[in-house]
Amino acid sequence: MIPTLAFFWFIRTTKAVLFWIYLWQLKEYHIGRFIDHFRTEKGRSLFLNFSNVLKIILFIYFFTLPLLFFFVVFLIYIAESAKTVWNLFKKRIKKPVLTKKTVFLIFSGLFVEIFSLLLIYLNAKDVYWFAFWLLVFDVLCPFIISLVVLLLQPLAVFGRNRIIRKARLKREGFKNLLVIGITGSYGKTSTKEFLYSILSSKLKVLKTEAHQNSEVGISQCILDNLKPEHEIFIVEMGAYNQGGIKLLCSIAKPKIGVLTGINEQHMATFGSQENIIKGKYELIESLPGDGVAFFNVKNKYCVELYNKTQIKKFLYGEAAKFMGEEDILGAAAVAKELGMTEEEISRACDKIENKFPGIQVKKGINGLNIIDATYSANPDGVISNLEYLKSFSGRKVIIMPCLIELGKASKEIHKRIGVKIGEVCDLAIITTKDRLKEIKEGAGSKVLLTESPREIFEKIKSFCKEGDVILLESRVRNSLESTQKLIEMLEK
Repeated sequence: MIPTLAFFWFIRTTKAVLFWIYLWQLKEYHIGRFIDHFRTEKGRSLFLNFSNVLKIILFIYFFTLPLLFFFVVFLIYIAESAKTVWNLFKKRIKKPVLTKKTVFLIFSGLFVEIFSLLLIYLNAKDVYWFAFWLLVFDVLCPFIISLVVLLLQPLAVFGRNRIIRKARLKREGFKNLLVIGITGSYGKTSTKEFLYSILSSKLKVLKTEAHQNSEVGISQCILDNLKPEHEIFIVEMGAYNQGGIKLLCSIAKPKIGVLTGINEQHMATFGSQENIIKGKYELIESLPGDGVAFFNVKNKYCVELYNKTQIKKFLYGEAAKFMGEEDILGAAAVAKELGMTEEEISRACDKIENKFPGIQVKKGINGLNIIDATYSANPDGVISNLEYLKSFSGRKVIIMPCLIELGKASKEIHKRIGVKIGEVCDLAIITTKDRLKEIKEGAGSKVLLTESPREIFEKIKSFCKEGDVILLESRVRNSLESTQKLIEMLEK
């Protein structure tokens, strides 16, 4: 019985090891973001679910009814291993993207798993104690794998610092390179893409690619892609705590800084709105005395920071007619400062096909219009996309989860989003229930809760007709797989 039980346990526990490494990678190994995940309904469900509660209750019966304990544990692991194999067949297993770090973590996690299994086998008094200690490891698996990740962080930090040192050294060799840093709670990627499109029409320009806005991503971009022919390097900068932008500036050495806007995004990791403002302003503080700073006039925090800035500075976006338009105006303002004429800038802007980077408008089933804004979500972005939704005819539907990492501002933000949904939409399908109450306060009876892509699809089919428009905002259930599945359904 012991080998059979160990086999089933090993299958389901290997899946658990992969999942917890996946979650750490998803949260970029940031302990604040990782912990904040468990403040969400989906995060809490990782612990407060039927399977976990049953396993904990089983410990009560170990000393009184050991045979029943063993029998139930055996059945649990048969069922969970079967489910693991089924999910593997259906390609539903959540596993980390393979990198040097995750490969090392996977091997380390599997080593701990196998070593623990061997230790339990050699020391268990009988089959009942064997099942008992397997269950203990099972219940403690999230903490054990998290401990493995954290204990190996010094090695990761050593590797990160090595990459940063090499990138700084290479960057210092490019004396004539002009670096433009872009940061903010929202609008970073759009502004970067617009600026790249405009400047590259005349100059040799390098930009950081998607998700290369961290110290490792920016350093890797410098090491892999920066060439002697590049005249300008556009760097998107993101951070989750104070000091983060300052570190990025010490690597890239920007002379021009663009602050696209500040809101409550990542307040859970920054701690307060004041810390967010200080963190974003580190870009401007890191510019040299002859540097130039650009601020979004449509954002009150940017205007306040503009007023306190002493170096050469500009406000941009005054002529923006809708939220998000200031991104392209900001890019144009930077290009003008770099010597491009109005005609050159206008010509370059005319060639930009998508005036809303991060958003794709697609044709769906039965003549539906789909606005795919699943790349990311933040409070101002959601409001901006809802404003854009207003420009379409037909009935309007938004599909979105509640937003995360907003800290104490979360309730008020979701109320505000609810009000906007009530103003614009005929139906709102919310896929998580963390702040459903607050959204309903603003949107009323227009709100429906469901996280199943199939249920969402069936509701859309019955509710919408040709010419109606659906806004997909962020990820369904915070899952890329579920989101992609829904998009594929709607596009058929």
